Amino acid sequence: MGSRKYSTPLDIWSVGCVFAEMVNGTPIFTGTSEESQIDTIFRHLGTPDEVSFPGMSELPEGKRTDLPSYPTPDNLQHLVPNLDPVGLDLLQHMLVYDPAQRITAQDARRHAFFNSLPENIKRIGNDMT
Repeated sequence: MGSRKYSTPLDIWSVGCVFAEMVNGTPIFTGTSEESQIDTIFRHLGTPDEVSFPGMSELPEGKRTDLPSYPTPDNLQHLVPNLDPVGLDLLQHMLVYDPAQRITAQDARRHAFFNSLPENIKRIGNDMT
């Protein structure tokens, strides 16, 4: 939405996109321009508002009055049809519009999704902390 403020929640959004792309084998939010990218994200996740993204109207792109309006889906199954419910839950927490409400890296690492991974992969993840 045109914010120039970098923070680690931005990385979590990116990790969520990569996670979904790894599951699907293709990008989830394709766009050929900034405008088409925003439209694609809104189409799949719903158009944010001040409730789902407080402060959005203060961002450069959030001030626009011509933003497309799409309903928020109940879940993200349509984005990653082969992902199990636990993985969908993790993805849902990563792709939250409001950075303050997005899952942290530490909480994502502790998410139940990772409990089903083989022990050697879990051990590698634990060695990284």
